[in-house]
Amino acid sequence: MVTTVYLIRHAESEGNAMEFFQGNLDTQLTEKGEQQLEYLTERFRDVKLDAIYYSPYRRTELTAEAVNRFHNLEMIPEYDLRELNGGDWEGRRAADLPYDYPAEYRTWCKDMPRFAAPNGDTMQEVYDRICNIITEIAKDNPGKTVAVVSHGCALRNFLSFLGSGSIEGLGDVGWSDNTAVSCAEYDTEAGWKLIFKNDSAHLPEALSTMRTSVWTRAERAAKEAQE
Repeated sequence: MVTTVYLIRHAESEGNAMEFFQGNLDTQLTEKGEQQLEYLTERFRDVKLDAIYYSPYRRTELTAEAVNRFHNLEMIPEYDLRELNGGDWEGRRAADLPYDYPAEYRTWCKDMPRFAAPNGDTMQEVYDRICNIITEIAKDNPGKTVAVVSHGCALRNFLSFLGSGSIEGLGDVGWSDNTAVSCAEYDTEAGWKLIFKNDSAHLPEALSTMRTSVWTRAERAAKEAQE
């Protein structure tokens, strides 16, 4: 039996807009994030859903509620869908990280699979956790269609798994926009198949977070400079 899984990044939150590392900080949505949710709601209006799982933080819960607006399903919190714990990075401005943590920042940009947040998670821990829990969710819902609302880095790890079968593809996945949607199918016999990834076509350009993200551009430039 085949389970269809929609993977959804939360709407724009304070950390995305103000460009600080939020990780496990329970930040609020911005006004733009709330506007993004209106378009996400419409995207899922006519999509058949049987279950909705979400990382139990405010930004992901509100995003899950938007997905659920026309479905009225019982939403299921799942702690293992949480974001990478950034340890000493949490709450720090992205612009300060290359200067305050130069070695770790180089790893973040150039060798992300080996990244370990000071006093936080290793990237491998996030990869193992997110792959295990989403596969478990798929197995628990054979033949159904489910939505999973999580975070940028966590979902990037799962997309690496779908695309390359390992954490080594993490650097090639790229970041998704806020409220971007990916879709994968899980077959009990054949395993996982990626259908599409990081699609934010429902958002008007003016509501794209990535369009104005200084950190994303700086991170990409740092990676290219070191190659």
